[in-house]
Amino acid sequence: MLNEQNIQLTSAELSQIWSAYQNDTMMRCLLRYFLNHVDDDEIRSVLDYALQLAQTHLEQLTAIFEAEGNAVPQGFTDDDVNVTAPRLYSDTFILAYVQQSAKLAMNSYSMSVALAARQDIHAYFSQCMRDVLELHRMANEVLLSKGLYTRSPNIPYQDQVTFADSQQYLRGWWGTQRPLLSVEIANLFDNAQRNALGRATMMGFSQVALSKEVGKYMVRGKEIAAKHVEIFNSALRSDDLQAPMTWDYEVTTSTQAPFSDKLMMFQTTALIAIGMGYYGTAMATSMRRDLAAKYSRLMAEIGKYAEDGANIMIRKGWLEKPPQQADRSALANND
Repeated sequence: MLNEQNIQLTSAELSQIWSAYQNDTMMRCLLRYFLNHVDDDEIRSVLDYALQLAQTHLEQLTAIFEAEGNAVPQGFTDDDVNVTAPRLYSDTFILAYVQQSAKLAMNSYSMSVALAARQDIHAYFSQCMRDVLELHRMANEVLLSKGLYTRSPNIPYQDQVTFADSQQYLRGWWGTQRPLLSVEIANLFDNAQRNALGRATMMGFSQVALSKEVGKYMVRGKEIAAKHVEIFNSALRSDDLQAPMTWDYEVTTSTQAPFSDKLMMFQTTALIAIGMGYYGTAMATSMRRDLAAKYSRLMAEIGKYAEDGANIMIRKGWLEKPPQQADRSALANND
């Protein structure tokens, strides 16, 4: 059998460690800035743990890249953060942001574990999963203790098993609509919550962007997120279910940039990509036709927004290329 050190990383493994490096360098910048402004000691302890994880993960990822003889990505550096810039977000927003980031990381790391063939890579991402599970638990505990945890709506328990008896079960546009399923409620609520947090994030980014083009892009993203929140909340309210809270009031009036435009663009486009994945899952698990159609339409809208963001990053030289296959046509001797 081949010694593990002689087994080259697969494209799947390489893609996951490259993406993890980008995300951890970004989170390191964000967390250093947040820690310079947070007042609440309980929230500070969560941020301290999150920053420790990001730094430890980066050391391990760097070691993997170097051992493989692969270039270490640039990611984000001290040039992308100004920790002394005035406060842009409240302590409450910062805690919710870290909790949501941990949720997203759990999803990402589960995929990374599933794609890992080499034992060392599998072990690395398995440990990362345990790390973010603990971070998520810590953030949830503080949110709950402060009465800030937003729970998904409750619905009545079933007292008997029932079965759909007609095609009307799938109907959504005309006639009497059936009540929402628990999975449909969960997806609507979570997507509304993510968009509400994203709206506040881009509101802050729009205030501090140095480039007018980036500022306008953030305003457009804020408006898209607000529209999506209203669509999801409207679906919930139609069944007399509560909608999640908003975060707009947790953004200060500061206009001094704590982050580079490059970092803010990366964060925004990364959130869009993740959001499209969640929309796809919601579309696949929504049995009412009107909900599936909504998700399909909203995915197309944010897909176009993401493409426009990528074009801005390319024009400004901010889009770091992920690992890619060799261009065999360019390498061929065509003389």
